[in-house]
Amino acid sequence: MKIVFAVIVSIIAGYLVGCINPSYIIARMKGFDIRKSGSRNAGGSNAVITMGKVVGAVCIVFDILKAFAIIGIMSALFPEISFIYSVTGVSCIIGHMFPFYMGFKGGKGLACLGGMILAFNWKVFLIMLFIELVLAIVIDYICVVPITASIAYPAVYGVMSGNVVGALIILAATAVMLLKHLENLKRIKQGTELHFSYLWSRNKETEKARIIENVRKIDETQVGTIWREK
Repeated sequence: MKIVFAVIVSIIAGYLVGCINPSYIIARMKGFDIRKSGSRNAGGSNAVITMGKVVGAVCIVFDILKAFAIIGIMSALFPEISFIYSVTGVSCIIGHMFPFYMGFKGGKGLACLGGMILAFNWKVFLIMLFIELVLAIVIDYICVVPITASIAYPAVYGVMSGNVVGALIILAATAVMLLKHLENLKRIKQGTELHFSYLWSRNKETEKARIIENVRKIDETQVGTIWREK
């Protein structure tokens, strides 16, 4: 019974903390819905795009720390249950991605995954952060970071901790994160995904114009297809 109680408490606590979305809250305070601006994602990277680097950085750090904190609290409350770390972390990610008060349309979980990794081992966090930054710079799409990190981390955690059950639980988050990023892969194919270099580029208007033009072409193609079908 104690294990069941611990799991239920960890799921609820992780989910509710994950639901706290600073990008959405700050954007609402500024009078707009972040899910309808920029990349239309309620996360730190879109906060950078829509509200500036300082606000974006604050949102990213908050999302990392909220996962780190709740995992630490639940692990301290139930130290004898080896998979509480994974249950709490995955619940926090799910809460960030599907917050009840946002109509279950939240962010994509990258920063929360970062907080989960940080709670496990700060050295692993720094190594993976470095590798993912290199990948993002080379490929020039930020969506490669959550995709590759969510795939790699369950294996890294499983090997380093020897906790197979915990690693399998983390794979649940991987599956959901990959599904969330299918739209990014589609936008890359269509040429409408923002480049990672947009975050510091001086030619932001050129990048926006490129995306708008590609979206226009896609819309025209879709209209033409519907007309031919009629």
